[in-house]
Amino acid sequence: MLAKYSLIQLKTGRNPRESFKTLGSLIRKAADKGVNFVSTPETTNIMELKSSRLFKKITAEKDDIFLKKLRALAKELNLWINLGSWIIKAGKNKASNRTILIDSDGKIHSRYDKIHLFDVKISETEKYLESKTYKAGNKAVVSKTPFGKLGLTICYDLRFPNLYRDLALSGAEILFVPSAFTFHTGKDHWHSLLKARAIETGSFVVAPAQNGLHENGRKTYGHSLVINPWGKIVAEKKKGTGLLDFTINLDEVQMARLKIPSLKGNKSYIINCHD
Repeated sequence: MLAKYSLIQLKTGRNPRESFKTLGSLIRKAADKGVNFVSTPETTNIMELKSSRLFKKITAEKDDIFLKKLRALAKELNLWINLGSWIIKAGKNKASNRTILIDSDGKIHSRYDKIHLFDVKISETEKYLESKTYKAGNKAVVSKTPFGKLGLTICYDLRFPNLYRDLALSGAEILFVPSAFTFHTGKDHWHSLLKARAIETGSFVVAPAQNGLHENGRKTYGHSLVINPWGKIVAEKKKGTGLLDFTINLDEVQMARLKIPSLKGNKSYIINCHD
């Protein structure tokens, strides 16, 4: 299917209502340009570090009025929306960091809950413990769509290459990596990791990002990227918020995998460890 894509770079704040207004406006702008598929970053609806504040502003998926409005918008505009991640309640004391793929009929086509939670200590002043607030997912997802087979991942998943290899071996042609990468890790690792995942799997990588200094005090790196199966950057939005338009030719996936058939070279290794 020949399609027009657009990803959205955001600077999400603490108010889901305001997030919805911004997102809805940008999706309409994309639709006006004839875009068929829109993708968004991690934490599209809210960025809040304190769980006490977070749980006052999120609901279970079935009760989320803004998600319902976005589904209606997808149907109205006849386009697909990949909500890179949408924060929802997963119980009394836990939230889910969930990708929600909405089709052009406004129906939820597939879901993916972030498997690898961001428990890190970047410095003495910058620490994150997502497992305290979020419930980890336990299933990788490949979603068959008119645009090809999509592998769904979120942010910190990027550092676990076996996940992406397994997605590609399961047929994924386009790997989505919606993210809210920290500024410090982003400037050193973001481009390299995304290029590696594209080259290792012979896949397109689409990585919508958060960018800027957020209301919660967190600074994210931006640099939303689209990378082809040969590891070449074909689109990038370095700073600010807004749309980044691009196209994808899935023939490039087949060509890359024929040239470098590393997905077929899966072997077990005997490791000799010496003192």
